[in-house]
Amino acid sequence: MTPENKSSDTSLEYLSSTCLVFFSSRAYSQHDHAWIITMTLEEIRGQENTMEHNERVQSAGTALEELLLAAKKQDYLTVGVYESAKVMNVDPDSVAFCVLATDQEHACDIALQIHFTLIQAFCFDNDINVVRVTDIERLADLVGADEGGEPKDAHCILVTSPSANPWKDPALDKLSLFCEQSRSMCDWVPTITFPER
Repeated sequence: MTPENKSSDTSLEYLSSTCLVFFSSRAYSQHDHAWIITMTLEEIRGQENTMEHNERVQSAGTALEELLLAAKKQDYLTVGVYESAKVMNVDPDSVAFCVLATDQEHACDIALQIHFTLIQAFCFDNDINVVRVTDIERLADLVGADEGGEPKDAHCILVTSPSANPWKDPALDKLSLFCEQSRSMCDWVPTITFPER
């Protein structure tokens, strides 16, 4: 095949491992070539990964909502930073899942951030899955109010399960898988967003 025939062929050629270039199907003259540069492979993979990540986070948000409502019915929730610290100290084997919540108002609260660091370290040491949530109001709605009708401190919520007879829940299994996948991508405390109402 001559060079003239080669230039008029429609072909897909990899110029590098990351860039795809399409040749035009017809050259109008010997020196006139139309080039169309497409996205790099990294950009394509990045878009796919972003879409996949968003779907995973939304699915995890739905699972977290289901888990908290189911655990609340079973009376398997511990709500509040200090209450959670007590449970972790007295009966760490009963902790099945941990949720930490932040908001703009408490983002600079140094004492709260120190508590979060200690709770996260405890969870890592005891193989407890831990996630962060940014919608603390929604979290407080899910766990309810205290006896006086005041909203509970929803900055830390533990889902507990009796050590003798561990509680099984499909939403807990989904969240465990989500956390495992996140850790494989070096996201040790993934952030979950709740689905829109």
